Amino acid sequence: MPALSPALLLALLGLLLGSTAHATITLGDDLGNVITLERPAQRIISLAPHATELLFAAGAGAQIVGASSFSDYPPEAKQIPGIGGYNNVDMERILALQPDLVIAWHSGNGPRTLARLRELGLTVYASELRQLEDIPNAIERMGILTGKEQIARVEAERLRARLTTLGQRYRDQAPVSVFYQIWHQPLMTVGGEHFINEVIRLCGGRNIMAAQAVPTLSISEEAILLHNPQVIIASGMGEPRPEWVENWRRWPQLEAVARGQLFFIHPDLLQRPSPRLLEGADQLCEVLEQVREATMQ
Repeated sequence: MPALSPALLLALLGLLLGSTAHATITLGDDLGNVITLERPAQRIISLAPHATELLFAAGAGAQIVGASSFSDYPPEAKQIPGIGGYNNVDMERILALQPDLVIAWHSGNGPRTLARLRELGLTVYASELRQLEDIPNAIERMGILTGKEQIARVEAERLRARLTTLGQRYRDQAPVSVFYQIWHQPLMTVGGEHFINEVIRLCGGRNIMAAQAVPTLSISEEAILLHNPQVIIASGMGEPRPEWVENWRRWPQLEAVARGQLFFIHPDLLQRPSPRLLEGADQLCEVLEQVREATMQ
């Protein structure tokens, strides 16, 4: 067989690289729906703040052309055109932006919104993260969808390493019982199927509602009194410590109240399944370590 000329080799290489760059992407989302893209997405709509953060972490922030309200991190995200809130997205605005991919939050946006987007002919990837390992996995998937595989893989491995380090540091520590309060009216917490439950366990804590096989649930004050947690951690909706943290002082018989172990961690650091959850995990682990030290005194 005659040797190929350098010019022909370059031409064949160009064809190979061209076909790879535009190879069809087929990927399952977090609900098991299979989506197909003819090429990496270049015009993306993010319908949840955590999805916006995941895309930036994967190196695809510049490809987001529209984002939901409260997509405020990293700072560059604040400059992205808004398309409405969780369950009141502006469909006309989304269509005008001509996205080739929509990242939606099934629990937050709701199945009707996702169904409507698909009816309009849009490609929708449903994000529904329940476990800590879902976060680095999601970043890698965002990398695949957007052609940023290498950047995404590096970030995912960095997060996995941090999770491993935290787990090794606190796995043998004395357990601390925790009540994590999401909201006050109704009184709500996290069950065993929420990633915050995993964070608590990672830090050597024990979520008093871990036996409930649901992500979130309503709970009565009587149940809190019965479980008598050593620490109460509240989230709220923003920067300030919510006043309902102090409302627990009405129950001085609670160990968390008697020992002054009422804490606040910014919700964006624990309630968004994004890389910043590791910052929230660090804070929660420090809180539980403080409680252990106080118990030993």
